[in-house]
Amino acid sequence: MAAIRVVVKGKNLEVTEALRSYAEKKVAKLEKYIDSHREASAEVMLRTERGIHIAEVTLSVAGLILRGEGKTSDMYTSIDSCVDRIERQFGKYKTRIQRRLQGPKITELPVPEVADEQLIGEPRIVRTKRFPIKPMDVEEAIMQMELLGHDFFVFINSASEETNVVYKRRDGNYGVIEPEY
Repeated sequence: MAAIRVVVKGKNLEVTEALRSYAEKKVAKLEKYIDSHREASAEVMLRTERGIHIAEVTLSVAGLILRGEGKTSDMYTSIDSCVDRIERQFGKYKTRIQRRLQGPKITELPVPEVADEQLIGEPRIVRTKRFPIKPMDVEEAIMQMELLGHDFFVFINSASEETNVVYKRRDGNYGVIEPEY
């Protein structure tokens, strides 16, 4: 069975040894979905906002990114919730994930971050994120966007070799933005 390297971080919260141990144990449950010859890492971010305990787990395996988030009044329950969400993602996308993991090694993909919602005054850029991107087809980009739980995803289209954006439309379908020079 593969071992997942787990990093537990806290924001506005002191991460106790008991909390760290619990998060590591729960994330280790995900090892059953990963082949033993694959390297995997997980970042667990624990934070509190206005009395709500939020746990986020970002799992990276062979360049595939899965993300889960749990928000409850108890941090342990939040950790359970976000790990359960990742397990459901493995179940929902099992065939596609296995196909990707068995194919050639995929380079690491970005994990877009959500900007701070507590803006004071005029909106401003508070963070610049740089990330490696790899060529992929539109279907893979849609899958990656869904696995991350985001509304859009930037990628290099393997067919055109240009930067594209895939996004989820309000009607539940998808759109692709292609540059026109």
